[in-house]
Amino acid sequence: MADDKRGRNKQARNAERRQREREVAAELERGDEAEPPVDAGELADFEAELEAVTFPATGTEVVAAVGDREIESVEGSYRLEELVPETDAETFDAPAAVLVQVQRPTVAEAMKQVVEASTTLRNPAFSPAQRKAYEKTFRELKAVDAVDDDEGIQAISDWIVERIQDKETLPSSRAVRREAAKFCRANGYEVRNDEWLGI
Repeated sequence: MADDKRGRNKQARNAERRQREREVAAELERGDEAEPPVDAGELADFEAELEAVTFPATGTEVVAAVGDREIESVEGSYRLEELVPETDAETFDAPAAVLVQVQRPTVAEAMKQVVEASTTLRNPAFSPAQRKAYEKTFRELKAVDAVDDDEGIQAISDWIVERIQDKETLPSSRAVRREAAKFCRANGYEVRNDEWLGI
C-alpha cells in the first residue's frame, strides 16, 4: 500500500473496522445470554448499510437513514425503527454502538420504550451506569423468562414508563431490580440473593 493520504485513510478505515468488530465480539462475550438472538452474518450485512450514516449520529438520524431495515433474529423479524429510540437524546458514536443495541432485540425494544418515555422529563438524561443497570435487568429477565414470550421484560418496561409518567422521574436502578424480582417471585421464578435481581 502506498504511503500517501489515500493509503493512510484506507489503513485508518481498516483499523476502525477491526476495532468495531472487536467491540461487538467483546460485547457478545460479555452478554449473559447463551447465544445472541441475531446472527453474526445478519449483523455484518446491517453494518454495511450503516456506512451511509455519518457518526456520531442521533437515534433520529439512524432511524431516518435505515429505520425500515429488517433485522432477522431467532425470535422473529424486527425493523430497526422498533429497536432504536427515535430521539435526539440518544447518540451513537459508531456503527458498533448500533450493532450492540440491536443484537438483543427484546432488550432493545424495552429500552426504546423507556428512553422515548424519558424524553418527556425536564431532565431526561440517563447516566451511563443507570442505563447499563436497566439493560442488565432486562437481560436477567430474558434469561429467567426465556420460555414465556418475554412477558417479564414487557411488564418491567411498562412499569418504568408508568413511573416516568406518574412521578416525572426515572426510577432508580435498584427500584427497577426490586420490581423485576417481585415479578419473578410472583410468577414462580426463584431469585437468589446473590443474583443481580436478588435485592
